[in-house]
Amino acid sequence: MTPTTPNLAEAVPAIEADVLVCGGGVAGTVAAVAAARQGARTVLMERYGFLGGNATAGAVAQFNSWQTAAGRRVVAGLAQEVVDRLRDYGGAGEHHSFVMSTGHRMDRVEYAPELLKLVLDDLVREAGVQPLLHATLLDVQREGRRIASARVLTKGGPRTVRPQVLIDTSGDMDAMKHAGATFLELGEDEALQPATMMFRFGPIDFARLDAVSNEEKEAIARRGFEQGELARAALHLARDTFSDDGWFNISRLGIDATDPMALGRAEIEGRRQAWRAAAFLQRELPGCERGRLLNFGTQVGIRETRRVAGDHVLTAEELLRPEPFADAIAAGAYPIDIHPAAGGGLTYRSLGEAHAYRIPLRSLIPRGLDNALVAGRGISATHEALAAVRVMTICMAMGQAAGTAAAMAVRADGGADLRAIDVQALQRQLLADGACLA
Repeated sequence: MTPTTPNLAEAVPAIEADVLVCGGGVAGTVAAVAAARQGARTVLMERYGFLGGNATAGAVAQFNSWQTAAGRRVVAGLAQEVVDRLRDYGGAGEHHSFVMSTGHRMDRVEYAPELLKLVLDDLVREAGVQPLLHATLLDVQREGRRIASARVLTKGGPRTVRPQVLIDTSGDMDAMKHAGATFLELGEDEALQPATMMFRFGPIDFARLDAVSNEEKEAIARRGFEQGELARAALHLARDTFSDDGWFNISRLGIDATDPMALGRAEIEGRRQAWRAAAFLQRELPGCERGRLLNFGTQVGIRETRRVAGDHVLTAEELLRPEPFADAIAAGAYPIDIHPAAGGGLTYRSLGEAHAYRIPLRSLIPRGLDNALVAGRGISATHEALAAVRVMTICMAMGQAAGTAAAMAVRADGGADLRAIDVQALQRQLLADGACLA
């Protein structure tokens, strides 16, 4: 008699959940924590063995744009709790402002990516979220307008998760792709924003580096780009909180990161660009003479891939007015900042000193699906609008809103329909939890 191989997917019981969050970056982790704190049984799926996404694996090392240029706070809530907990570990600096090369005043918090992993672990554990790490999404099953289940490849084999609400925070919107969602197309003159390989370099004499004028730094960056030593004409860095090292954001990789072959090539090319940039810094940038390349990011940082088509497509014009959305669930003040796929500069649209904008719940609800939400850089927004709302600070605010909305939908009658929730009640809950909506 011929032995048969057991079907593990059928032998192992499905995981029942109120909320499944696909993608454990900062938007996804915050969404999972927000849902669990509202009483939802929440599963958080992540491909790595740690959380944080671009904030940890990508080593961005700074959270930008918490307030308007005039100083009015527009992001708080769980995002601020992340920073407060980082400070408890000694892993984050204070909010401080700086002038960008464009002349725009920005505020940021620099942090230690490795310690952020601990903070996110703590938040998830304390909230009662069930983490499903080292997990890759295989497919999503729909029943009409509803997502019925998701199949996940784990170390123990395939597992099925049956959620009442699915939140896609994967960045690339992989769950929405598997679910057959509709996506927005790029315009005729638009291209995906490039990826970046962050790298750690040090030690740096920051007293000497800080004494270099912005004009001189810009001249050095232009020279490095023209000589082919730098992939972009910039010397952007975030200071490591534990040492005299810095995390540099000066590579440029023009790819579609949903293409697996292109993504692999970009990882290799990104490390090559970082190595050449480090040699240039050591030779040309005052304060960096003793430095050397110490670490690469675990992965390239991705700015843009798929954008879901939602009930509302957020536009740059709505950000610049700003549009007073009645269903606002998050706010932001980061300017429209487009990194072109080629060349060394930026396409930049500044905001006024007191300018802030709102993000509507409808841009988080995919068309044609009743029990799904998105948060992070894959929301329903034009290419130009995404260039403003894609930063991690704002993504955390969207994540808090998505998780809270999902938990409310689960509690409501009618089978977890996101369009049926009381938006004003959602807004009251977000405000009670410290979020900013305007």
